[in-house]
Amino acid sequence: MRFLTKLLVGCFFIVYLGGCNPQSNTKTVTTDVIDSSLCQFQQGECKLNVNGVELGLMINPVFTPSEKPLSIDLHFSIPVTDVKMRIEGRDMFMGVIPVNLTAEKNSNNSHFKGSAIYGSCSSNYMVWRALINYVVDGEPQSTWFDFLADNK
Repeated sequence: MRFLTKLLVGCFFIVYLGGCNPQSNTKTVTTDVIDSSLCQFQQGECKLNVNGVELGLMINPVFTPSEKPLSIDLHFSIPVTDVKMRIEGRDMFMGVIPVNLTAEKNSNNSHFKGSAIYGSCSSNYMVWRALINYVVDGEPQSTWFDFLADNK
């Protein structure tokens, strides 16, 4: 009886596992999926329209590296006041990074520059959110831009 059981188990492994071939002909296809909701600074300024006001954000270096100085340009289609900006992690708390913006000379309060540095994340996919608060004609407004860190 033991011999018969061993024979059946042996046949099972030969028949069902014999098709396992480490040199399989299947191909693995990898694609770089681009999240269209994220800013792609490699393609130029990231733009939004909020209540009829066009905003544009540009960050350099365009691949937004972690732990490196970032140069930030923020444009508005009309003059605005009380502009404030901060950067936070979109999907995880990474602290709050304030961005000190200054109005460019002769821009009539429509073009602002600043700089920031944010930390690195242990995952290979860290989305940051630039939160913008500003005032148009006495009315407070806010919006955000999402972008990927280390976006090579």
